Amino acid sequence: MNVFDILGPVMIGPSSSHTAGAARIGLMTRALLGKTPVKAHIFLHGSFAKTYKGHGTDKALVAGILGMQTDDERIRFSLDVAKKEGLEIQIETGELENTHPNTAEITLTAADGEKVSLRGSSIGGGNILITRVNGMEVALTGQNPALIVLHKDAPGTIAAVTELMAEYGVNICNFHLARETKGGLAVMTIESDSHFVPELNEKINRLENIYSSTMLERV
Repeated sequence: MNVFDILGPVMIGPSSSHTAGAARIGLMTRALLGKTPVKAHIFLHGSFAKTYKGHGTDKALVAGILGMQTDDERIRFSLDVAKKEGLEIQIETGELENTHPNTAEITLTAADGEKVSLRGSSIGGGNILITRVNGMEVALTGQNPALIVLHKDAPGTIAAVTELMAEYGVNICNFHLARETKGGLAVMTIESDSHFVPELNEKINRLENIYSSTMLERV
């Protein structure tokens, strides 16, 4: 356990789970899109769905989508900021199976039509766990630099990526693999306790069987 786990993040209230964690989920979704979103569809589950207005979870999620950090005083006014910036927001509530009670699913759309979807849970103290990206199972905390690598499920692909990371002196602290079917689409989520350089990500994108590799900074 570190100091962050005990004290929680520097944040705008009222709740680390419903505000700080929610803002980080929004930030992660924006980072994955890699562009300015023009549309945001937000689906809230469990406690998020029941208390989001009173706890400002909707404002926090939107703030993160707009790129605001957890201590940004504009979080309270994020819905107004979104209107000024032309971000169209749709919020729905409902239930998901076998999911943490503080969970949101966000789909962002950029002006060119590119989309990204993410399912994330706020698990306490401002900490988050991202469990789905574009419908694929992942495991990301946002506490470390990370790579999300979409690839063909083929022998040697994982080794090629991790060997390249070793060449750059990158130490892997968390690795997760999911695939649709044998030989089909698969996704690696890799977190590191050291910094990624853009050149590494560019080289991974040029490897055989790699469809895309997205580099994420800590949020």
